[in-house]
Amino acid sequence: MGYFRTALLMAALTAVFMGVGAMIGGSAGAMIALVVAAAMNLITWWNSDAMVLRMNNARPATGPDGAELQRIVTGLARGAGMPVPKVYLIDSDQPNAFATGRSPENAAVAATTGLLARLSAEEVAGVMAHELAHIQNRDTLIMTVTATFAGAISMLANFAFFFGGRREGGAGIVGTLAMALLAPMAAALIQMAISRSREYEADRIGAGICGHPLWLASALTRIEALAARIDNPAAERNPATAHMFIINPLHGGARDKLFSTHPNTANRVAALQRMAPGAAPAMTRPATPRPIRRAPRGPWG
Repeated sequence: MGYFRTALLMAALTAVFMGVGAMIGGSAGAMIALVVAAAMNLITWWNSDAMVLRMNNARPATGPDGAELQRIVTGLARGAGMPVPKVYLIDSDQPNAFATGRSPENAAVAATTGLLARLSAEEVAGVMAHELAHIQNRDTLIMTVTATFAGAISMLANFAFFFGGRREGGAGIVGTLAMALLAPMAAALIQMAISRSREYEADRIGAGICGHPLWLASALTRIEALAARIDNPAAERNPATAHMFIINPLHGGARDKLFSTHPNTANRVAALQRMAPGAAPAMTRPATPRPIRRAPRGPWG
């Protein structure tokens, strides 16, 4: 089912890509866009993880924090009976994380240094379990394909403003402007619809992987509060990848709106709390951030 959904998505975004090409250069522009889209499909399939990791300046997880993150990810992955993904760090003070890759056998998870410095070991485990759920569900391929095409369509549509493309029969400047506005919107709608539904499912499965829904609930609350006031420069430069993060790294609204890349965090937290009947309603925030390397070993290790 995952590969079928990805194929449908590729076809839909390729059609939008060709539409923009046709608006810019008529039938010749559409054919050029088709060739470019086909090449992008192949590149995205075989090199998706490396592309997204480079866009976010991720590096292999090393040092004390990297070793502890590796330990947590390895323990969770083995407990879930899945391949251990590659682990990366992103030098950003904003706490956040994402997963990428075309399959569980070719996947990677990345966490910011801010996530490790500002969250407890239990909360980091909840976040990593969420990302492993994306890998297990094969969400990572469709997420990366969407990010690649959304960015490319936006870039191609911008060319329409400069080249004033016309279709055979003359769509003129009005058609060009309409396509330049509607093409990125069409790509964004597909991107947002996929993102919002997959996050709830990854929360549910991730809670099962780590065994403690409230760890993830606490992490989501903390990340959202901190991400709202801490910039993520790499994500801001590549907004098409925002839907891949566990919490929107851009400074936008948090409500369930049509153009929101993520569901309402409060709704996600409430769903996780319902998975832990009889447990405390929420984990309290410690007085000071606790670096992950100083945290005691948990049941995931």
